[in-house]
Amino acid sequence: MRLPDGLTARPLTLDDAAAVTELIVAEELHDVGQVDVTVDDVVSEWQRPSYDIASSTLGVFDGDRLVAYADLVYPDFGYTGVLPTERGRGLGTALAPWLEALARTRGSALISNQVPRDGAAHRLLAARGYRERWTAWDLELPEGARVVAQPLAEGHALRDARPDEHEVVFDVIETAFSEWRDRGTLEDFAAMVWGRPGHEPWNLRVCTDPEGTIVGATHVYLTGDAGYVARIAVRRDRRGRGLAAAMLADGFGLARAHGAVRCYLATDSRTGALGLYEKVGMVISSAWVNLALDLGPS
Repeated sequence: MRLPDGLTARPLTLDDAAAVTELIVAEELHDVGQVDVTVDDVVSEWQRPSYDIASSTLGVFDGDRLVAYADLVYPDFGYTGVLPTERGRGLGTALAPWLEALARTRGSALISNQVPRDGAAHRLLAARGYRERWTAWDLELPEGARVVAQPLAEGHALRDARPDEHEVVFDVIETAFSEWRDRGTLEDFAAMVWGRPGHEPWNLRVCTDPEGTIVGATHVYLTGDAGYVARIAVRRDRRGRGLAAAMLADGFGLARAHGAVRCYLATDSRTGALGLYEKVGMVISSAWVNLALDLGPS
């Protein structure tokens, strides 16, 4: 990989989590005008048992300062980031083929990335032959907007998940999410949910039916002064009863009670949930595009 004179590259370590977070923050402020990432987000991704940071990352440094990086988060999905002040030096162009080659060695048929629509990364990947797969959105419940409590179907209840229910929560959420992506593992899920730095009992909520069976779950936490609904799912056979709207209002209400000034979440065109979120008062704050490159044989 050819880099501009004076720059060096090496695999990242957990000690680089803060520097990576600072780089992502700079990119988000520049590209979409808001910041929705913390160092805990980076650490929770990197601490997954299925993930190896040493073989999945490459950081580019100017002295001790991180100026760009690449991260194959999953065998077919990766991130690249370049400080806005360092763009135009060919760093993204150098990192993209490194990430593609790494995905190919892991047996992936494609490599994908999700970037702000019409931004610099979108243009770079499109020029490399990446195709668009779906649109994604960040949605926000603006500061001062009222969280309207939604009625639960008769006999249903919302409460914190107990530790002995964690595996059931995993199954409910991953079964729902596997309708449009590969099912994850319990170990990775645990690292990113109840193993996330700073996790508290209210961060994981369940919806139970009249028999006490868990039929839905919500994962919500604070990122700075914002409440983030990271995961929300209802069993397929219990949909259409208004449970998701009630669970969403519950999650936002708890985030507000714990100090959140605004609340947000992310969704995409595969889920069909955009209308639900807009119905409870959320507005689109940024649009993203998922792009993929089909990989040839290694």
